[in-house]
Amino acid sequence: MAFARTCSVALVGVDGVVVEVQADLEPGIAAFTLVGLPDKALSEARDRVRAAVSNSGESWPQRKLTVGLSPASVPKSGSGFDLAVACAVLAAAERLPPPAIADLLIIGELGLDGRVRPVRGVLPSVLAAAEAGYRQVVVAEQTAAEAALVPGISVLGVRSLRQLIAVLTDEPVPEEPPDAAIGGPDPLMAGLLLPGAAVRRGTAGLAYGPDLGDVAGQYEARQALEIAAAGGHHLYLKGPPGAGKTMLAERLPGLLPPLTRAEALEVTAVHSVAGLLPPGRPLVDLPPYCAPHHSTTMPAIVGGGSGLPRPGAVSLAHRGVLFLDEAPEFPVRVLDALRQPLEAGEVVIARSAGSLRLPANFLLCLAANPCPCGRYSRRGEGCDCTPAMVNRYQARLSGPLLDRVDLRVQVEPVTKVELLERDRFAERTEVVAARVREARERAARRFDGTPWRTNSQVPGHELRTRWRPGPSALAEVEREMDRGMLTARGLDRVLRVSWTVADLAGRDAPGAVELRTALALRRGFPAGARSFGGAT
Repeated sequence: MAFARTCSVALVGVDGVVVEVQADLEPGIAAFTLVGLPDKALSEARDRVRAAVSNSGESWPQRKLTVGLSPASVPKSGSGFDLAVACAVLAAAERLPPPAIADLLIIGELGLDGRVRPVRGVLPSVLAAAEAGYRQVVVAEQTAAEAALVPGISVLGVRSLRQLIAVLTDEPVPEEPPDAAIGGPDPLMAGLLLPGAAVRRGTAGLAYGPDLGDVAGQYEARQALEIAAAGGHHLYLKGPPGAGKTMLAERLPGLLPPLTRAEALEVTAVHSVAGLLPPGRPLVDLPPYCAPHHSTTMPAIVGGGSGLPRPGAVSLAHRGVLFLDEAPEFPVRVLDALRQPLEAGEVVIARSAGSLRLPANFLLCLAANPCPCGRYSRRGEGCDCTPAMVNRYQARLSGPLLDRVDLRVQVEPVTKVELLERDRFAERTEVVAARVREARERAARRFDGTPWRTNSQVPGHELRTRWRPGPSALAEVEREMDRGMLTARGLDRVLRVSWTVADLAGRDAPGAVELRTALALRRGFPAGARSFGGAT
């Protein structure tokens, strides 16, 4: 009897579980048995591995072969186990020295000709390997840069099974032509991420997307974007078509601070599992911007799919912006499904194959027309919609969902003067982003020693006790609660926004003016909003 083992990783959501790949050869009729809860793609590894070994110039053992994946209770999916299975089989057949692969963690799909192809989820797989104590991993050459993002890990990128055999047996490594056509973003998922314009570099070397200075007018909406970015507050833009709602939303990620190293690894892990990492860019270091179409299904928004769930739009927007254009056109069930991740910062998905948690800490930006035709106004000019149609359209955004949105802005049509003449008050993205960074640093100093970093994360109890504004500042807010116009959650969110307004203004605590500004944005009447650096 001949036995050998090596290791690979099974992905459960964005978390990896180290799996021991064991190969056992016994006398008997030639057969290949794969056990350990493999899915359909993994069960087909028997044919892929056999063909890859033969086409690599190696002999396939003509004995009874059993390959086990342990722990057997964890479901395994995908083709990333191919290379580990091939190495375990060759080591059991004494073509490879078993000790040489015992401490290796091997991830990669095999083509029938023996080429090693990249798979999804390399970064979270290597992170799991590092936590389990592994220090050497073998991956496809195209994903070597992604695996090398994990500190303390030695990465070997190979192009073919022949190259890996040569390395493990100290033989001359054969030359293999690179295959640039293999890999790249998943075409079925890539449409969820809209990068917008090319990334620019500001004077400080920071990266920005589309420039806020390109937006004509819309001073109240600009201020709302600044507040949203500084405090992590959700935003609702309402206005007629062509007013600039989408332009404003596309410029929101550029106002957010660059991701820290830990945050970048979190975001990259999610995009790696989804198969959305572009070639040549192994690390996502900028806040993502995800803008799904209103016909997108529930699993595509919150996560799901056959077998174990995959990340949806709420997870792809983790640490970034989720923009829902034409929000009332989304199915009501999809919109209401956002309520849990908006509160918890994660989404919990339960399926028959397992239950898992996916990160979903995003900044939500909603955009909507005032009515189905988009021409509704208080004067009723030019709108063909009946009052019932308008009410039904606006009611598609439920009260519980809007109660979780801190900032509500009416985006008015741009005037001819604003559109055709140069706007000397229009600030560029890097100018506003600098104020946002200063406000976030001010909040971080205030929250030093706590688990919170932005005002939107602070629990309401702390705001009402530890960081309570003066009694005179709360007078107008208390009147709104007495009238039933403000819920308890609404009060907490007004307090959070008021602290962000104070941070942007450089004040130590919010006063009556900051509370009034926050309350005006909560009501949806931005005329009371004050300016922090641009024109009013």
